[in-house]
Amino acid sequence: MKDTYKSITEASEEVIFKDRNSKFYGYAFPIKSEDEVKEIIEDLKKKHHQARHWCYAWQLGKEEHQFRANDDGEPSNSAGMPIYGQIQSFDVTNILIVVVRYFGGVKLGVGGLINAYRSAAQLALESSNILKRTIDDRYLLQFDYPEMNIVMRIIKEHNLNVLDQQLALDCKIFISVRKKESEAIFEKFSGVYKVEIKKIEN
Repeated sequence: MKDTYKSITEASEEVIFKDRNSKFYGYAFPIKSEDEVKEIIEDLKKKHHQARHWCYAWQLGKEEHQFRANDDGEPSNSAGMPIYGQIQSFDVTNILIVVVRYFGGVKLGVGGLINAYRSAAQLALESSNILKRTIDDRYLLQFDYPEMNIVMRIIKEHNLNVLDQQLALDCKIFISVRKKESEAIFEKFSGVYKVEIKKIEN
C-alpha cells in the first residue's frame, strides 16, 4: 500500500529560462485547494504586468489526484501540459507551477514552446524543497479517566501522533496514524474495554 506522497514545503525561488529573446519565469507554490490558484496568478499578473502569458498547471490530492493545465493563449498543449508533465516527472502533488512568458519578438514554434515551458517548470522544481510525507488517517479516542494509562501506553508504544486532547468530564484524544498501520491501531483500541475509537474523515 502506497502511503506516502511528495510535495514542496514553500514557494520556490524565481527561475528564468531564455530562448531567442523570450523570457520564461518559473515558480512553484505549495497549495491545499484550487481556490488558492486564482489569487497566486493574480499576484503574478501584478508583478509581471507587461508579460504576454501566465501559463500554469496544478495537481491536488494525496491518493486520488485532480489536476488542471492552462495554456493561457499559447497554442494548444504547448504550455500547460509540458508544465504538468514536470509535476508528474517529479511525482509531486498539492502544487501549482506557473510560467510567465515575455515575448521576445521571435516565434519559437510549438516545439520551442514545449521545450521552454517544460524547462522553466523543471528549473522551478529543482529549486524547490521537495519533502516526502506520509498519508495518515485520523481518529478520535473517547474514554473515561481510569482508561488514561492504557490509552497513553498504546500511543507511546506505537509512537502515534497526538493532534489534540480535550480533558473534561471525559477524555478525548485526536490521533493520526500512518495509513498502512491504521487498521492494526484501530483494532488495538477497539479491543480495549471502555475505549471508543472513531475515524475522522480528513
